[in-house]
Amino acid sequence: MRSAPAKPDPLALLRWYDRRRRALPWRARAGETADPYAVWLSEIMLQQTTVEAVKPYFAAFLARWPDVAALAAAPQEEVMKAWAGLGYYARARNLHACARAIAARGAFPREQRELLALPGVGPYTAAAIAAIAYDAPVVAVDGNVERVVARLFAIERPAREAKAELREQAQSLFPGRRAGDFTQALMDLGATVCTPRGPRCGDCPFHGACAAERSGDAEAFPVKPPKTQKPERRGAAFVLLSDGAALIRTRPPRGLLGGMAEFPSTPFRADFDPRKARAHAPAAAPWRELPGMVEHVFTHFSLRLTIFRATLPPPRPGIENCRWTELGRLEAEGLPTLMRKVAAHAGLGLE
Repeated sequence: MRSAPAKPDPLALLRWYDRRRRALPWRARAGETADPYAVWLSEIMLQQTTVEAVKPYFAAFLARWPDVAALAAAPQEEVMKAWAGLGYYARARNLHACARAIAARGAFPREQRELLALPGVGPYTAAAIAAIAYDAPVVAVDGNVERVVARLFAIERPAREAKAELREQAQSLFPGRRAGDFTQALMDLGATVCTPRGPRCGDCPFHGACAAERSGDAEAFPVKPPKTQKPERRGAAFVLLSDGAALIRTRPPRGLLGGMAEFPSTPFRADFDPRKARAHAPAAAPWRELPGMVEHVFTHFSLRLTIFRATLPPPRPGIENCRWTELGRLEAEGLPTLMRKVAAHAGLGLE
């Protein structure tokens, strides 16, 4: 007679975590109380970004703005520059707005519903702050946790369709204590053992209790949605030089790359006609179309940019809504990754 499958033991996960927890710059050491500022800042940075990419940004932010009051007092432009390269720039605008809202309150809210009212704080981030910083009895479910839970219970729907079920199943595992550690244990398990490819099931504290492992194909979970091809958009960017400086402007505060510095560019559209690109040039100049294109992938579309370059003799003309930046100071402009690619394509470095 075949024995019933073992049930997942959440205390086994906590014992595993006590031995294997990752040392992360924003994570409190065992026995220490988590800093809600560090938890919040790291969680916003980690949205759709890897741990290794975030580490230097987190360290730089903490060194420059060591608490939420300091960040709230910073000019938004400086925050956007410091964020440059992390992508998804609405996060930086919301981060600054959130810091100001918290500073106005005088302290971080502790309740999930109050956290959810803050700019840029969604259900996951609110749960993570509540659990990790305040030990609230909730399990925060990020991508790593979704993968662990989908495999543990062999959930047959893609994660984006099964959000509620994944949250319910994750919450069902909660042992009733050490909420912050339990949430971070699930995150670490997904990041280091229950990985997307080649999961090490034999090293897992849920070994023997995982439905996906018993199926013999753990990698089949989470179930993948049908692939869809990203739509493509086209556009052009204009690199204008004069007397050792490049022409830069700031994009509108809302929308794609909102509030970021850029080389003047056209709208990015599916129906963009490159033959009409010069009509969008910021000034009359001997524009030369450079060979090749700059390619970049955003969340919802891929982009191909034609690059034009021109040089004007001194003195530099004044150009509406633009500014001249010395080439040696382009780094300080905090150009987003797309515009760093444009600079590199035009021979200005910043790769």
